[in-house]
Amino acid sequence: MMPDISSFSEADAANELMRLAKKVARHNRLYHAEDSPEISDADYDALIRRNAELEAQFPHLVREDSPSKQIGAAIAHSPLSKVAHEQRLYSLDNGFADEDIAEFLARICRYLNLAEDAPVAMTAEDKIDGLSLSIRYEDRKLVQAATRGDGQVGEDVTANARTIGDIPEELPTHAPDIFEIRGEVYMSKQAFADLNARQEEADEKIYANPRNAAAGSLRQIDPAITESRKLNFLAHGWGVASAVPGDTQMAVMEEIRSWGIPVSVHLKPLETLDAMLGQYREIERLRADLPYDIDGVVYKVDRLDWQARLGFVAKAPRWALAHKFPAERAETVLEAIDIQVGRTGKLTPVGRLKPVTVGGVVVSNVTLHNRDEIERLGVRPGDRVVVQRAGDVIPQVVDNLSRDEARDFYDFPHECPRCGSDAVAEEGEVDVRCTGGLICPAQRIQRLIHFVSRVAMDIDGLGEKSIREFFDLGWLDKGPADIFRLREKRKDLLAREGWKEKSVDNLLAAIEAKREPDAARLLFGLGIRHIGAVTARDLLKGLGDIRRLPEKAAAIFAYREANPQAEDESDGKFRDRMTEAVKSILEVGTDGIGTAAGFALADFFHEEHNRAAWDDLLGEVDPPRYEVVVTESAVSGKTVVFTGKLETMSRDEAKAQAERLGAKAAGSVSAKTDLIVAGPGAGSKLKKAADLGIDVIDEVAWAKIVAGAG
Repeated sequence: MMPDISSFSEADAANELMRLAKKVARHNRLYHAEDSPEISDADYDALIRRNAELEAQFPHLVREDSPSKQIGAAIAHSPLSKVAHEQRLYSLDNGFADEDIAEFLARICRYLNLAEDAPVAMTAEDKIDGLSLSIRYEDRKLVQAATRGDGQVGEDVTANARTIGDIPEELPTHAPDIFEIRGEVYMSKQAFADLNARQEEADEKIYANPRNAAAGSLRQIDPAITESRKLNFLAHGWGVASAVPGDTQMAVMEEIRSWGIPVSVHLKPLETLDAMLGQYREIERLRADLPYDIDGVVYKVDRLDWQARLGFVAKAPRWALAHKFPAERAETVLEAIDIQVGRTGKLTPVGRLKPVTVGGVVVSNVTLHNRDEIERLGVRPGDRVVVQRAGDVIPQVVDNLSRDEARDFYDFPHECPRCGSDAVAEEGEVDVRCTGGLICPAQRIQRLIHFVSRVAMDIDGLGEKSIREFFDLGWLDKGPADIFRLREKRKDLLAREGWKEKSVDNLLAAIEAKREPDAARLLFGLGIRHIGAVTARDLLKGLGDIRRLPEKAAAIFAYREANPQAEDESDGKFRDRMTEAVKSILEVGTDGIGTAAGFALADFFHEEHNRAAWDDLLGEVDPPRYEVVVTESAVSGKTVVFTGKLETMSRDEAKAQAERLGAKAAGSVSAKTDLIVAGPGAGSKLKKAADLGIDVIDEVAWAKIVAGAG
């Protein structure tokens, strides 16, 4: 649940607007540019509404990158050519309740200075959930077809559009010389089912919904593939035109229909709110039986002269509105709850359903998110549930019709189903995670990749591809220690494709060079939650010897077990007491170490499997005692921030240098910052530094400080 904005301060609002802008931009890119949405239309619409509410309350905080000003997403990394639209393609504002439609009509009357109850001729048509396409005719011949993109620049898909039977190569002789028709490319429900059946048989990508399938098919490099996908086109408007054949929306659309271009059979002229809402409910009733997916009804002012007077706001016409449907729902039986373990150890419950068709798609699996969601719904295997395809993308359970039936509650696992390790939720978190770490097969390969990465052990030549290869061969079964036993596999490696004597010897030499690793990098490389690179260094500054970690972790675990929170003790006092205890046990004084890091260590080393893997690793490597030798320098006692792209050193190396010079390396700029070292692309931190009057130097100047201290 997002916090109520009514009590927001300006700072709260500014932060929330920044978060929303970034979040919406990401989902726009996933939906429009990559055809791989991660959230439902309903959840996306909720983000847009929240942004609009905040902007209405704080109009002086509206951002340049506000979602209210953006259309679609910029085209990036596409093999197709880019096309600049002569006339911008706008988006549509949304309405959800009957009251939203009434207010839409009232706004039109106010803007046009009409009487409050004046009739306003409108059109209504079904809103196809497809991919926007603009097709341009010159001298009545098809010359260009382009996707919407960000509304100003799209992708050239002319060759592919020519394979769509609904798009004629030539318009009749009475059509205008230049005319740009706009509409939606879509894939019918039957064509979608046939495509996925072929994809599954060929062991290729399965599409989530017809919209994604249509988008992916239209963007193919080979038009023959597009043609085989059986796409359709439905016109809903126009753009650039040398002449407009009519003075109403309805008249022009009927003319376009007469040219042989499909227009919705549900397009109707209407004059009253009741008639508009009646058409909305009629189309909603027909929705499941339509051959294509729709997600609402679009209303447009019929008179073109009124459209011209009403004009546009930042990203949408004032004269049109999309009346969105609620998500489709269906009843079925929850047959089982399976637990999946992700690469970070998160346990995600997945509901296995008796297959049911929702919005033209067969749904058999549904995410139950986490332990709290299961408790909220009260679901158990055997329950009859209501399933919703939110935004026609992500199936979810929205109601449990068997909640009151006498049956035991579902017992969420306390052990990892993959490795048997404890599964726990940290304080203040809803996600339950496996503590197996190094020995959990669901997590092991990702942890190994992290272990050898540049920011951790930095073993040159041992990347993700090699780790996966060796893991599949069974050479890394016991954990990170097996990396240091790869020398025993030299002959086997030389026999494998792609491995030559020089590359094998270079790899083994790089591994041998890490037999006495930096202790902080070794600790960070274990991938223990909440133990980042900086935290690892801070921990070892106090402990010195990394071999003391298991005993310290055991002491934290014992203290936590012996000191449960008292019912009459406030959360703040309890947390403070636990934090001080953890710091005392770990012998650290920095504010960067607290209960999150301490408890993560405790849970990690409490697992016998992890202790065994740790002992095995220390049998292969011999990390020296961790000591930070501080040299008096010009930055001793100061706070330094590194920003931008550092070209002569890594960010971790730079921070380590600062610590050796007696400085504190911080990640953000504040009034406490004394110095900023900026590389190319430093961005907003430089502006903030200027506002605060903070000194800024480049890498060359920093190198001189380091050399001078030596």
